Amino acid sequence: MSQKHVISLGPHASAWEAACVMTRANCGSVLIVDTPGTLLGIVTERDLMTRVLAKALIPEKTQVSEVMTRNPYCVAPEMQVSDAVLIMIERGFRHLPIMGAGSKILGVFSVRDALPREIGNAVSLAEFHEQVNDALG
Repeated sequence: MSQKHVISLGPHASAWEAACVMTRANCGSVLIVDTPGTLLGIVTERDLMTRVLAKALIPEKTQVSEVMTRNPYCVAPEMQVSDAVLIMIERGFRHLPIMGAGSKILGVFSVRDALPREIGNAVSLAEFHEQVNDALG
């Protein structure tokens, strides 16, 4: 995975611009970065639906910084896919930024990137964790 595949916008871009960028790239999220490339947040299709459209905000006038998820949970490129999917299941995420050494943005992992076997393994682990938590009270 190379950085050229990372879709990003600055914090002052509009929600409409984010939707257009995601549509052109056929992806479900865009990373929000500042000028030096520091990750500030992430905007997903779901964010646009629940935080812009459902609240009747004007997409052309709503800045992504107003509707992004700030300081998103990130994973290292070495993480096992099933572990990343488990994080997504347990925390309700659909996209995880992948960060390398020196906080370099390497890409975004989407649940769509996982194979059915990896999803199955993660679901089994999530169910096990839930059973353990229920048993422990």
